Amino acid sequence: MYPQQIIDALRHVRYPGTGKDLIESGMLEDDIRIQGYTVSFSLIFAKEHDPFLRSVVRAAQTAITTYVDKNAEVNVNIKYPQPTATTSEQSALSEVRHIIAVASGKGGVGKSTVAANLAVALAEDGYRVGILDADIHGPSIPIMFGVEDARPVVAENSNLIEPIEQYGVKILSIGFFTNPSDAVVWRGGLASNAIRQLLTEAHWGELDFLVIDLPPGTSDIHLTVTSTVQLAGAVIVSTPQQVALADARRGIDMFQNDKINVPILGIVENMAWFTPAELPQNKYFIFGQEGAARLAKESGVPLLGQIPLVQSIAAASDSGMPIVLQQGHPAASYYRQIAQNVAQQLIR
Repeated sequence: MYPQQIIDALRHVRYPGTGKDLIESGMLEDDIRIQGYTVSFSLIFAKEHDPFLRSVVRAAQTAITTYVDKNAEVNVNIKYPQPTATTSEQSALSEVRHIIAVASGKGGVGKSTVAANLAVALAEDGYRVGILDADIHGPSIPIMFGVEDARPVVAENSNLIEPIEQYGVKILSIGFFTNPSDAVVWRGGLASNAIRQLLTEAHWGELDFLVIDLPPGTSDIHLTVTSTVQLAGAVIVSTPQQVALADARRGIDMFQNDKINVPILGIVENMAWFTPAELPQNKYFIFGQEGAARLAKESGVPLLGQIPLVQSIAAASDSGMPIVLQQGHPAASYYRQIAQNVAQQLIR
């Protein structure tokens, strides 16, 4: 068997949506591999959940065994075209040195709290910092920075959105443009376009770090961010709980996927233990012990830090002043150390 035979066989398979064969449609990727009786190649579909995907793949496999070799073992990979940033979009972020994604496999693990305190801690260390709240359906960054009533404006001379500034951090969130009491019920495409606009049509200016607070899980928004900008790395937030760790593993796998290939800067173990004020020497591991630390070791990535379960951390976020701003508070030191660990990996 040789590649031209594969190409000729696939000319017998038509894509039902257009009536054109796979070669004429440009659906065959240039990656045909033949090893003995094993053939592999990729087909490019315009969108995920294509209604004809399965039938086309089966027809392609049948075409190879019918027109090339009946003993062939045919492996078909599926690919989708990834949107790339235009020149104007790239220029809007050209002065941003490092873009960091903060992600979690599941909600409720304190991801946004970590993102907010990381951004402020970096700013406190003298870096120029911005934060983008990419959690379309649950934006919380405006509340954590005490700017939920702010409304960004568009600069007349550049037609770019001017981020809100607080605590030395430039901030943008979909929460600035929606009613706080209204649910944001948007399909994936609309949500992705909104994030793309906030990323590339904002006047971020010169930044050392742009922190992106991603929504929990893995979704269209994650793909939009990774295909629009060059991420310097990702920070994964998890509690020690097994359910959270299972989802965190999927988050790590997503970023390490060959198509995305974003470095993992490390894992933050949040709510690692609880220490009562009256028993300062005691640690109670409410959600399990060292779970995220073990995950970091298993995955071969750094453990950026462990943060205890402290009521004042949540209270500070709710009050609009991240805990890291309280210089004498013991919990602030955990976030400062995480920020230093992140910066050391990226600043050369």
